[in-house]
Amino acid sequence: MYTHTTQIRVRYGETDQMAYVYYGNYASYFEVARVEALRALGMSYKELEEEGIMMPVLENHSYYHGPAVYDDLLRIEVSILEMPSVRIAFHYKLYNEAEQLVHSGETKLAFINAKTKRPCRPSEKMLALLRPFFENAEKN
Repeated sequence: MYTHTTQIRVRYGETDQMAYVYYGNYASYFEVARVEALRALGMSYKELEEEGIMMPVLENHSYYHGPAVYDDLLRIEVSILEMPSVRIAFHYKLYNEAEQLVHSGETKLAFINAKTKRPCRPSEKMLALLRPFFENAEKN
């Protein structure tokens, strides 16, 4: 399993009239978390795109556990629980500064060849970077 943590501060424009994070903004928080997780791994979205691989979102699931509010500093844990094939799943947990779980979710993305628009496997570089996090799981 690969896990990365990043932080994001809730901005005023991301909240509704009650000062709660507007539900549609969680998808943006998920995107920030997965982009930073891949960057920390050593593989950026930009590199994938330069290799001719796109990653459209196939599914986006959100679960609300409590409100995140204006000016909260959210800690976002993103995990990849399985080695990717032509798809990759990211799992998210968002905590406020009091360490309360306020939101969780999952996104599933596909690897698509930019020229053919057909599913493809992830780059060998990405697989090589992820492999060490899954070696024990593959042996079981």
